[in-house]
Amino acid sequence: MLQQFFIICSGSDTDILKNCSKGEQNKYAGIGATVFFTALMAFIAASYALYTVFDNLFAAVGFGLVWGLLIFNLDRYIVSTIKKTGNVIDELIQASPRIILAIIIAVVISKPLELKIFEKEINQVLLEQKNEFTLANKEQIAQQYTPTVESLTSDINALQSQIDAKEAEVNDYYNTYIAEAEGREGTMLLGKGPVYKEKRDKHDAELAALQTLKETNNAKIIAAEAQIAQLNSDYESAVTTSQPIIDNFDGLMARVNALGELPWLPSFFIFLLFLAIETSPIFAKLLSPKGEYDIKFLEEESKLKTWSEQQSHQRKAVLNTDNAINDRVYGDISEEEELYAYKKKIARELMKKQQEAFYKKQTKILG
Repeated sequence: MLQQFFIICSGSDTDILKNCSKGEQNKYAGIGATVFFTALMAFIAASYALYTVFDNLFAAVGFGLVWGLLIFNLDRYIVSTIKKTGNVIDELIQASPRIILAIIIAVVISKPLELKIFEKEINQVLLEQKNEFTLANKEQIAQQYTPTVESLTSDINALQSQIDAKEAEVNDYYNTYIAEAEGREGTMLLGKGPVYKEKRDKHDAELAALQTLKETNNAKIIAAEAQIAQLNSDYESAVTTSQPIIDNFDGLMARVNALGELPWLPSFFIFLLFLAIETSPIFAKLLSPKGEYDIKFLEEESKLKTWSEQQSHQRKAVLNTDNAINDRVYGDISEEEELYAYKKKIARELMKKQQEAFYKKQTKILG
């Protein structure tokens, strides 16, 4: 039962093969099995490829089934139409379109399975790329906020510098009037005299100005810090919003590009493997020797060709004979006086009627 199924897969004439030896039947069962398993491999590879794209099992299996049947039908047709003539070059010419197509299919089909085989390595490459994209994304977003934040920070520093400078000035006034009171500077007199009072009033005035400056500048600093906090919040929000796009950077094209970052030799050998699988039905037929089935098949074709040529020759002979007989018959008839007189009479009557009809028509026109 299984052998019969594989024989059908080979596309051979089962009626002819039944009358061949067991060895010949096994040979074509092997060719059919090669065709079948090549189509099965195409089905698996195409299903996985579509699953990585659409992430839908039913759609992937449906497309894979159609693709597998297409490859199966194509291989079966080509294998069944390659004639074993004994001329290797002639057989290669017959198979060349399928070999070219096999190279294209091998490239297309090998990629999805390469993606699966090297999945861990590809994930590592994608992780590195995602990290690079994340850093680049943060830098790009930061460029939108950094100038404003730096400007606000500079303003805060300037405001704080004003406060610090004023505090230093107030401290200097404080030290001055204390030193005056202690007799270490100024009048060098111990006690709180008029000079001390003047310096103390100057300090108190500057201290009041410092308090006013602190209130004003602190309000501005708080407002600037609030703006910086809002900008930082907007920055974090922009980073959080854009991060899922980077996290989802693992589609088919991204994985193919990541595969290109890996060493090429393993991928090349996998391609060669699928090329061998895709071309195996063709080479199985090409490498098989001319056997009993091929001889009987060519004999059946020869019989059909001979019968067709005989039928064509007979039709031509019948036509030539019929033409010769008709020529003799009409030649004999043309020499009979009775037939000549009859046709002459009919022609005369026809000419009379034509003349009468022409006369009536002209009369109406001139009428």
